[in-house]
Amino acid sequence: MTTDALPTTALVHAPGTSDAAWWRDAVIYQVYPRSFADASGDGIGDLPGVTSRLDHLADLGVDAVWLSPFYRSPQADAGYDVADYRDVDPLFGTLADFDALLTRAHGLGLRVMVDLVPNHTSDEHVWFQQALAAAPGSPERARYHFRPGRGADGSEPPNNWQSIFGGPAWTRLPDGEWYLHLFDSRQPDLDWDHPEVRAEFEDVLRFWLDRGVDGFRVDVAHGMVKAPGLPDWAGHVSMIEGAEPVDRADEVTGSGNQGPMFDQDGVHEIYRAWNRVLAQYDGDRALVAEAWVEPLSRLARYVRADEAQQAFNFAFLAAGWDAAAIRSVVEASYTVNDAVGAPTTWVLSNHDVVRHASRFGLSDPTARPNGIARTDEQPDVELGLRRARAATLLMLGLPGSAYLYQGEELGLPDHTSLEDEYRQDPAFFRTGGLERGRDGCRVPLPWSAGEPGHGFSPTGVTWLPQPAAWARYAVDAQRGIPGSTLETYRAALRTRRAEALGSGGLEWLAELDGADAFGPDVVAFRNRDVVVLGNLGDRLLVLPADAAVLGASVELERDAAGALVLPADTTVWLRAQA
Repeated sequence: MTTDALPTTALVHAPGTSDAAWWRDAVIYQVYPRSFADASGDGIGDLPGVTSRLDHLADLGVDAVWLSPFYRSPQADAGYDVADYRDVDPLFGTLADFDALLTRAHGLGLRVMVDLVPNHTSDEHVWFQQALAAAPGSPERARYHFRPGRGADGSEPPNNWQSIFGGPAWTRLPDGEWYLHLFDSRQPDLDWDHPEVRAEFEDVLRFWLDRGVDGFRVDVAHGMVKAPGLPDWAGHVSMIEGAEPVDRADEVTGSGNQGPMFDQDGVHEIYRAWNRVLAQYDGDRALVAEAWVEPLSRLARYVRADEAQQAFNFAFLAAGWDAAAIRSVVEASYTVNDAVGAPTTWVLSNHDVVRHASRFGLSDPTARPNGIARTDEQPDVELGLRRARAATLLMLGLPGSAYLYQGEELGLPDHTSLEDEYRQDPAFFRTGGLERGRDGCRVPLPWSAGEPGHGFSPTGVTWLPQPAAWARYAVDAQRGIPGSTLETYRAALRTRRAEALGSGGLEWLAELDGADAFGPDVVAFRNRDVVVLGNLGDRLLVLPADAAVLGASVELERDAAGALVLPADTTVWLRAQA
């Protein structure tokens, strides 16, 4: 971290206008289709199920929906192994079901973004099947990274790269050649130096843009281009844990992937080409880059004016429950993104990480474990939820765009006692269980407390088991209940929109007239006419006697003198005084 010192009152980010492109300040909700809602009854979520629950998202108050992959796939990595980029897997429905979802979403005022997986295909993709049937050195193999092995008999991999999911990043074929896969062996990496690869994905973009999608989340956005020669590397690759921090002024948190397989300069020409494709369509279509890149100045390169529109701020996710780290990341993020005219895109949870309601309940609330099993430290559920709600209000008070992961509006924790027999994440199997994997954050949502499967499926079947305790989190158990996590999210999103906080500015506050002095554990800033105070410490903070509360992560109480107090692990939004 750069400093533990409390910031002085200073303007960090100037307000924008409320009529800018939608993606500059949108709140976007990630739907993981297999775990959102099941209409067919087979226990796996599907597109008709998503469509049936879109009213929930419109009522929540988000601006857009991002759908994780639903393409035709053998599901070796939950759909991130794509066999056909232009079709819906029968597991999830049909193209007609997708069109119906899109129509319904647009009718509710929700934009729709879909996942694009360009770093690798499935081993069942027609191109890879052609490559397997062809000889070494053939044009069919040139679309992927096929190489001869090292050693006298070629029995050693072409280099020492390791898979993000564990084990070698190379698999040998019976004919002696090896192919590269930074993820599972059933996810061969494409060679983006090949013109057919570039042309194919531009056509895939147009296919979905022609159907009316509003944008794309780009998987492994920093990984398509590899260093020439694929040189050996002594570092460790992990998508979830990240790399060791580097002492850089523009802030690093260990949330970036390092090495010759990531963040190569050549990747930016791909985004410039894609930007030109999107510009041919009306409606401000958008790309958001899943780029685990740092320092933040490197990440900002992905959102220059002629590249992607957004890039997830994983440094913010990685900061954890730490006031100094949050302030440092926030300030550095605005510095580098404002320099290129881009918004900052905040995120706390997604389908690849332990939910923040569980992370923040650990004894070290800055930890980022690769999943949690019953034999690991179990989070403090109530503390984690309290901090998660406070962290979300901090995030939603920041100017820029924000992403929510399905179920976080319910306060869902990870399933931290999932039996190994149910696990499906390839990272669990490739590491022999050393990495618990991501199944715990992918458990199907609870919609109805009193129904089998908590209303996820009409049959009560769920592809991963839900904890019995999840009845308390069900949508119908929270809807209309003052102070519930669901209603807290709904209220915050209403206020965020009404106050135009997404297009606002940020000014650090060192003090507030009539309030206790802020210590280093308080994150305090002003955005337009709203003051956001996050108390990450363990002492009470007395607020001004005339404080007008616009929202809080928990209901605030008054002390013996009648003054409002901000307790530990709580965030409040106040009306700023003139």
